[in-house]
Amino acid sequence: MRSFWRSCSAPGSRGGAPWISPAWSWKRPDLPRWSVEDLRELAGIGVAKACQIVAAFELARRFARRGRPRIRGPGDVLPYVQHIADKKQEYFLGLTLNGAGEVIQVRVVTVGLLDSSQVHPREVFADAIADRAAAVILAHNHPSGSLEPTPADLEVTRQLAEAGRILGIEVLDHVIVSKGGILSLRERGYL
Repeated sequence: MRSFWRSCSAPGSRGGAPWISPAWSWKRPDLPRWSVEDLRELAGIGVAKACQIVAAFELARRFARRGRPRIRGPGDVLPYVQHIADKKQEYFLGLTLNGAGEVIQVRVVTVGLLDSSQVHPREVFADAIADRAAAVILAHNHPSGSLEPTPADLEVTRQLAEAGRILGIEVLDHVIVSKGGILSLRERGYL
């Protein structure tokens, strides 16, 4: 920690942070709300640096207000899975969602062979449990380019949906992606 403060020191000082008066900073604990004028009262902070700091806090406020993206249908899943559409191997992804349908995390569950991937409920739901997810959306690619579900796809979907029911984590959909687009097994009536 000392090296951090030393690197923050004003030129020519022997360490510490002489430009921050401890007494002054404790009187103003609302740093994210400071104005350019407030920041300029600190030694070594000019107009340009104060403007950068204020802009950074404003950007953080706007980002925090934005919230997490929601999944309302298969089209909303595409931005999270399109990167696997042209892979040469089969990738199986799991999207974990909270109770409001907001994406918590997107993870690669398995990477398979040219035309298959071994998927077990243990791997799919371990991350969902750790995320305290209310639901998951499954996705995998077909390197062949076909969007039609194989019998193995349908069996894995059935097994994972049953495991999800037991765990209390709903499988909302299983989508297949390829260069040709996206196919929802829920929309096709398989879920």
